[in-house]
Amino acid sequence: MQGVGFRPFIYQLAGRFGLAGTVSNDTRGVTIEVEGDAGALDRFFAAVQNERPPLAAIQKIDIQIVPTQGASGFRILPSAVDQARRAQISPDTFVCDDCLKELFDPGDRRYRYPFINCTNCGPRYTIVTGIPYDRALTTMADFPLCADCRTEYEDPASRRFHAQPNACPACGPQLQLLDADGRQLAMGDPIAAAICRLREGQVLAIKGLGGYHLAVDADNQAAVLELRRRKQRDEKPFALMAGSLDAARRFALAGGDEARLLEGVERPIVLLRKRPGHNLAESIAPANRYYGVMLPYTPLHYLLLQEDFAALVMTSANLSDEPIAFEDDEARQRLATISDAFLVHDRRIHTRTDDSIARVMAGRPLLLRRSRGFVPRALALPGVGHSVLAVGAELKNVVCLTRGDRAFLSQHVGDLKNLEVYASFRKTIDHLRSILEVRPELVAHDLHPDYYSTLYALEGSGLPAFAVQHHHAHLASCLAEHGTAEPAIGVIFDGIGYGDDGHIWGGEFLVGDFKEYQRAGHFRYQKMPGGDLATREPWRMALSYLLSLYGEVPDGLGTFAGIAASELSLVAQATAKGVNAPLASSCGRLFDAVAALLGLRQRVSFEGQAAMQLEMIADPAQSQPYPYLLSQDAGGIIFDPLPLVEAITKDISSGRSAAEVAGRFHLTLAMMIAEVCAQIRLRTSLSLVVLSGGVFQNCLLTEMVLARLEKSEFKVLTHSLVPPNDGGLALGQAVVALA
Repeated sequence: MQGVGFRPFIYQLAGRFGLAGTVSNDTRGVTIEVEGDAGALDRFFAAVQNERPPLAAIQKIDIQIVPTQGASGFRILPSAVDQARRAQISPDTFVCDDCLKELFDPGDRRYRYPFINCTNCGPRYTIVTGIPYDRALTTMADFPLCADCRTEYEDPASRRFHAQPNACPACGPQLQLLDADGRQLAMGDPIAAAICRLREGQVLAIKGLGGYHLAVDADNQAAVLELRRRKQRDEKPFALMAGSLDAARRFALAGGDEARLLEGVERPIVLLRKRPGHNLAESIAPANRYYGVMLPYTPLHYLLLQEDFAALVMTSANLSDEPIAFEDDEARQRLATISDAFLVHDRRIHTRTDDSIARVMAGRPLLLRRSRGFVPRALALPGVGHSVLAVGAELKNVVCLTRGDRAFLSQHVGDLKNLEVYASFRKTIDHLRSILEVRPELVAHDLHPDYYSTLYALEGSGLPAFAVQHHHAHLASCLAEHGTAEPAIGVIFDGIGYGDDGHIWGGEFLVGDFKEYQRAGHFRYQKMPGGDLATREPWRMALSYLLSLYGEVPDGLGTFAGIAASELSLVAQATAKGVNAPLASSCGRLFDAVAALLGLRQRVSFEGQAAMQLEMIADPAQSQPYPYLLSQDAGGIIFDPLPLVEAITKDISSGRSAAEVAGRFHLTLAMMIAEVCAQIRLRTSLSLVVLSGGVFQNCLLTEMVLARLEKSEFKVLTHSLVPPNDGGLALGQAVVALA
């Protein structure tokens, strides 16, 4: 309710209906006191709900009838602070159409001003330092309003009435183009100078809403390759920014659902299929059928893209495994070897926030990374409980705080693999606790004892700790997103999660709810040669499966070309003896093995790369599944993929195409899932199925599974507002701890 222009909206409504009273922000939300004719009050109340500002999200309205005061006129009162802090801050949002018209109007006093905003748009979460949401508690406190902006701020008829980030060229933030040492490079128009440098193939660091981007001209193959070299990012796709939906459609395919995502107020990066015959640099997204595309969301972006670039690469400004740079001195230090120049401004970013990532799957939007534009929106919980802090896992870390019947997921933190990301993780927790004024009573964490998040929960949080099994948290996360506490069959497929039995899980069939779960089935345990090394070197999992099948590497596969014979022999011997070869029931590792067998990847440069390439090449028209084996033991239904892998090796040896093999592999998994769920339903009478875990980012597999389950009259829940990967894990941890 705060930071969305709600008080001026109420002021103007009251005037329209001839009502008297007051409106104010407080730390719970917005309080309105209004009196007048009963009919006018009814129309006013209807308009509050039906005509609210575009950024407003009303969760609850309480109405009390109180004695009239005989008031005249309507006033906006100063913000109040009380003991019950319940207000929510709006996410950062894209620049609105009204501001864009002013931005490009030569007669407007904000013509080409890169920080134009109003009550309906602009920075929010990234500049807020405390609540209630007033200018003094944002980083805009550094910029006193000039007389003209002050007049707008106080004028009920203005679009900038009580717009906290309001500013203009005379009193607001300013833009500069700098070198790595902080020296000014352009004394005239820094945007024009930056555009020239981009056209020349230079790499620019550009300060945005929640951090810095690294930008190059997407038409320039040499510039994109140089950015890859400097950023130490070999193959992971870069995000693109196009000037408009029409511009994006020149190099990517965007249907109606994708268009709505692209043009929504959140402005996420959206995965779009590449258009055949596009002219962009091939190295933007190698071995991938998709581009990650976003539209401009700040005035600065529009000004940069008006010069008719086909698109700009706009990737997070960091080296591999580091958090995105957001503080100016830190950015110049960390990016000095990457960027040729810095396009910066002097508005402080208080909270580091990456871009969100989404795709359309099975006709629904799916968030793969929930960050800018969505945070800190609350998610409704099925019930009211104590306040819990949940700290997520290691990869794609996100934390969660609960308050009453609401859960607040943080922005994307990253992979907790080094101290820099861990420091960002701790700051994120502190900031979320501060702006929500929440003192959690319990901390929930993953079972894995070596995660930084677990160590924080046990040693750094100062709170009683509650461990939640990884895949139970995935199941609970999807149930919570759908607002149901019903027991369900959970099909939870991912790469790695620490199991109750001390082994690595990742291909799990669970039966459970928030409170408890049972393991109803899983993939057959398979050795992971080298432990964590197997996640970075898929050939190791291919070797493991071949050793299980044949006791050796069969001739004619070509899977291990480029792997030294001595290394292959050493790993094979260690695996046979069980040395540094933990057992895993992981679906993700099976994807890796098949990708390696097909020669797609022997090593990966980013998490999930092998599985992604297997999806990219798969022929969806395949109709003949591979054989597989289902059996029963004390652990439930066991899926044995060895017959599948054996059939794949024979297909490879006979010359069948990789596209056919990959398509048949996806089909086999989908049919196996449907069969296992049917068996579990016979035993439990459950017809509700949850699909969660990182494997269900795979569009081909997910849509195949959905079709088969729904044909068998299952009700299937999938993610949308919460990622299926570990970015949604903290929500599940929180609701399990609450239960």
